[in-house]
Amino acid sequence: MNSSTEIKNIAKETIKLEVDAIKKLEDSIDDSFVRVIELILSAKGRLIVAGIGKSANIANKMVATFNSTGQPAVFLHAADAIHGDLGNIQKEDVVICISKSGNTPEIKALLPFIKSMGNTIVGLTGNMDSFLARESNFALDVSVEKEACPNNLAPTSSTTAQLVMGDALAVTLLACKNFTDKDFARFHPGGTLGKRLYLKLTDILHENSSPQVDSEATINEVIMEISKKRLGATAVMKGGVLQGIITDGDLRRMLEKQSNFENLTAKDIMCVDPKNMEKEALAYDALQLMEKYNISQLVVMDGKQYQGIIHIHEIIKEGVV
Repeated sequence: MNSSTEIKNIAKETIKLEVDAIKKLEDSIDDSFVRVIELILSAKGRLIVAGIGKSANIANKMVATFNSTGQPAVFLHAADAIHGDLGNIQKEDVVICISKSGNTPEIKALLPFIKSMGNTIVGLTGNMDSFLARESNFALDVSVEKEACPNNLAPTSSTTAQLVMGDALAVTLLACKNFTDKDFARFHPGGTLGKRLYLKLTDILHENSSPQVDSEATINEVIMEISKKRLGATAVMKGGVLQGIITDGDLRRMLEKQSNFENLTAKDIMCVDPKNMEKEALAYDALQLMEKYNISQLVVMDGKQYQGIIHIHEIIKEGVV
């Protein structure tokens, strides 16, 4: 059994070797990379990303990244491709083949068929003298000096280099297409990330979310409205115009200051100029504002028209964090 120090040193050395491999990868970003980007941007078809073994796992991840950033892509397992899945490749698709050695039997069998179909091939390989590098229209160098594996066998540094090159392609394409956060939201409608980008206050503002009392309302009426709507606050209105807000915290502070409140009205204890946002504002932006000012309720407006009150719990419940 290795000692604690030895275990940590092995992990650190693994990370160092993979970091060094990625740093070396910068030298591979040359004019060939630029031409590949230009090729993909001008292509009318999809990206087909093929690989076998560990490279197939990387190809799968690359496809997921491409699709999520607006570049249509399909994964193709090299072994399955030569047993019927070549039908996935359409005439105008660009094919990216990934292989560390560039000489695997499946890749050698696959490339001639893809070339006969007239598709452009981009090779990602760790061997620029390989069959894949020679037969590709464009070859990107993802070679590494050494695997992080102590035996220099298990794909570690090499698959990391492949993955990073895939990210470099995806992010460059994203930037060239001026892909915005709104575009990103269209492809991520579910989960926390998607909701941050598209969920608006109007989407979660319910019918009973607009507590309000007249500025001349008694304190008892204020308490009843806050209790009824269960948002911990109510808006104070005068002639249909928002005057302020009263929270349950305002009520507690009032009771601390005076025991007799029979002659007080809503306008006497309300907070004027309450924090507010437009109903079309993102719920995530509203949450950040509430956290910044340490408040639990936020007034929602439509121009100068009061729409309601959002409680911080309502936003959190929607899963934006």
